[in-house]
Amino acid sequence: MLRCLHLADLHLGWSPSELPGDKARARQHERDLLLKRAVDFALAPDNRINMVIIAGDLFESHRPDPAVAEEAVRQLGRLARAGVFLVTVPGNHDEITYHDSVYRQRGDSWPGVLVRNPMPEMVASQSLNGTPVFVYSLAYTGGLTRTDELQSLPRTAEPGIHIGVFHGSLDWDAGDRSLPIASQALAAAEYHYVALGHIHKHGKFKVGKGLAVYPGMVEAKGFDDPGTGELTVVEFSDTGAAATVKTSPLPVRKHVATEIDVSAVPSHDALVDACRATAGADGDALVRITLKGVPSFAIDVDALAGSLQGEFFSVEVVDETTFLSDELGRQLASEPTVRGYFVRRLMAKLEHAADERERKVLELAMRKGLAAFQGRGGKR
Repeated sequence: MLRCLHLADLHLGWSPSELPGDKARARQHERDLLLKRAVDFALAPDNRINMVIIAGDLFESHRPDPAVAEEAVRQLGRLARAGVFLVTVPGNHDEITYHDSVYRQRGDSWPGVLVRNPMPEMVASQSLNGTPVFVYSLAYTGGLTRTDELQSLPRTAEPGIHIGVFHGSLDWDAGDRSLPIASQALAAAEYHYVALGHIHKHGKFKVGKGLAVYPGMVEAKGFDDPGTGELTVVEFSDTGAAATVKTSPLPVRKHVATEIDVSAVPSHDALVDACRATAGADGDALVRITLKGVPSFAIDVDALAGSLQGEFFSVEVVDETTFLSDELGRQLASEPTVRGYFVRRLMAKLEHAADERERKVLELAMRKGLAAFQGRGGKR
């Protein structure tokens, strides 16, 4: 039995621009430890990993920070020194095309097998536990990789385990840099396993007699790119006739996205309590709360986020409520105050808004103005 750890889309060096400085640096450092954690997993005796495949986008950029690149090489060197068969394929984020690509700068000393050929070929063969293993791959290179010629993929007739590794889009043409790969071509090549990268969700597909698998991105890059929280391990029988895919949980920081209908919430304090209850008790999570419905009071997004900020790693509040209720609008407009005058003027303008764009601008002005009147700044 051979066991392979299939990694892709680690995106080392990525930094969350929506977080403040200290939190952003802490989150980046936390994500950059992912490779070390994966290597630790591979080297743990109980996991019996013989081979590690990195199917593209190890880095967020083709030119990562030198310290990030140096640490990645150090971690991969641990695998090579331990005798683990290692194959690294560049992706589209860390593309090899550029003269200053990390893979061009460090290619000659890269641990294991670094794929640099622009068209598919057999890039490595290795005997693992007495079983021959053959690996086929390419590194997309602008101007050299001909994606229109990928209908015929190489495969030797020698007995053993045959593995294709591609950072690309299965049965989906999203442009050359996303390397469109046809399942029909993979099936014709008769690979036992196809290690894919590029799509961040875990996916497993039958291609001929083999399997094509996206392991997915383990650690989130945000609420819209949440990560799997799992490592993907592939087991091959001694004959190479079967591949079994298993996942192993890897604890990562949670992203909690939730919605609240504010229509029945009577006040700011009640909304704070509702947010706490909906977001849960995990104080280490990154939380996004989306407000829906028609509020009966003027919502101050910044004040709401500020009330919750110390209870989670980070809090983002998105206001998608439907402006003000008619009742609240009439109540505010009837006030003999500067705020009442402001609301009356804006409501009059809203009645004669020329189009939806002008209406949205006026509604935003109303929200900001009301927040300012409440003494909370009015930022969005």
